[in-house]
Amino acid sequence: MPAKKNESNVKTALRVIEIIEIFAREGKPLSLTELARQLDAPVSSCLGLIRTLSSLGYLYETARRQGYYPTGRLLAMAQRIARSDPILERVGPTLTALRDAVLETVVLGKLAPTGEVIYLEVIPSLNPISYIADPGTQRHPHSNSLGKALLSLLNEEERNKLLTHRKLERLNERTVVTREELEEEIALSQERGWFQNLGESIPDVGAIAWPLNMTGGDYAVSIAGPLYRIEPCIEQLARQLRMACQTMMQRQ
Repeated sequence: MPAKKNESNVKTALRVIEIIEIFAREGKPLSLTELARQLDAPVSSCLGLIRTLSSLGYLYETARRQGYYPTGRLLAMAQRIARSDPILERVGPTLTALRDAVLETVVLGKLAPTGEVIYLEVIPSLNPISYIADPGTQRHPHSNSLGKALLSLLNEEERNKLLTHRKLERLNERTVVTREELEEEIALSQERGWFQNLGESIPDVGAIAWPLNMTGGDYAVSIAGPLYRIEPCIEQLARQLRMACQTMMQRQ
């Protein structure tokens, strides 16, 4: 019985997250029927979730039978959480300063327990043609500059444990898909002073990254943008990136 109850609680939590993501994607009020359809769940189950979220002040009915929509409470809670993030509070100014200096999108990332790279913070470029991503985005480590930088911080045993049962998916003809190639690139990247992803995951998008350790945790920062802007300036960008990472480590 406890196992079934835990499984039910996990499923309910996932449903709540899915509801939030559906509203973010659709950007409009949705009826109970529409929510149930997108959740692929019975209307009765969906009704219980909607009633609970409404009673807690996270959803409201725009008009009778006109659908539901999130209130500002969700944003207020998210902003309160973000303001108290112990890492982002410390590195935010440096990340923003780096973005202003290089005029490209800057990303702070970390390895998730699943082995994926998770974006903790994204400081978007002010250039209308730029790399766009949201905090919480996850990427494969073998085809991502942040991922390669983070893999370099693991010892051989830790890296083997993470990659042994993991398929290195080919996203395009530039993607590294063998362990040997990945190990060679990590070694080369450490020597030259930056980890790169030049169109390996998204064509025409380039990124460089460098790892850092803060308060005992491993992180990495990347500069990402159109390949035609990143590649010609890669050494200069790498110097600015390493200086920013050094600044953040000194502020611990």
